Amino acid sequence: MTDAAMPKKPIRAILVTGASGAGRTTATRALEDIGFETIDNIPLSLLPRVFDGPASMPPLAIGIDVRNRDFSVDGVVSVLDRIAADSGIEAELLFLDCRPDVLLRRYSETRRRHPLAPSETPEIGIAREMELLVTIRERSEHLIDTSSMTPRALKAEIERRFARGGTSVMALSVESFSYKRGLPRGVDMIFDMRFLANPHWQEELRDLDGRAPAVAAYVEADPRFAGFFEKLSDLVLNLVPAYKAEGKTYLSLGLGCTGGQHRSVAVAERLAKTLAENGWQVSTRHRELERRDIQPLGVGKTG
Repeated sequence: MTDAAMPKKPIRAILVTGASGAGRTTATRALEDIGFETIDNIPLSLLPRVFDGPASMPPLAIGIDVRNRDFSVDGVVSVLDRIAADSGIEAELLFLDCRPDVLLRRYSETRRRHPLAPSETPEIGIAREMELLVTIRERSEHLIDTSSMTPRALKAEIERRFARGGTSVMALSVESFSYKRGLPRGVDMIFDMRFLANPHWQEELRDLDGRAPAVAAYVEADPRFAGFFEKLSDLVLNLVPAYKAEGKTYLSLGLGCTGGQHRSVAVAERLAKTLAENGWQVSTRHRELERRDIQPLGVGKTG
């Protein structure tokens, strides 16, 4: 069979983005160290052409941020939609996140100017960028909060999530979400928590979330919870080793409820704890709580 007649293998690509100062350069270099070909700050209009290569291409790590020529949120979303629709591309979006106060400290230490506030304070630029990137952040399959990470720790996390082969540890992510806002992208297994008693209807619990002990206790007091959770944890603990044996290095589990505030959060926290107690590397992500917590600097939360 000639090269032209051989079926083209899907191109693997990690699109790396996030807040300026959150570690995108470190993450891209870490991907390069594990065999990815890196492309940084390519104009968005040219990005789809990157995939028009030969039948055999190395995996790609593509850096995208507000410094890209012709950058816009709509432009990034459009490119992501085009890539997602192409069966010849296995692409995942990695978002590097960081708390505003930590970003401000990093900018103060390096005395760099923020790309969105070159003649103003870094604080203003950070607030603008946080608001600008909300939509892109929500589209990410991988979110890494680097607030308390050293560059070395971030590199290790990148290797753990994205290295194929070798002795890398399988990474697990447990994510809560609201069905009203749609299913999260890139989740391998989804479980519906809407059959459990809803703390929203308890006035003293309504303004709390599933991380609060009182909310977790209310959810777990539902007579259906104990039997369900036992079966859920047994299922996941039996499947995870099988996925690892097949060479999968990252597995994401989604738990949804109506608003993504109480039941899904409580069960996600409990499941993540169970997985950790059984020796698995696991992280949690609460999509709707993250969305609620993202506000410009200087704006307090209500409710």
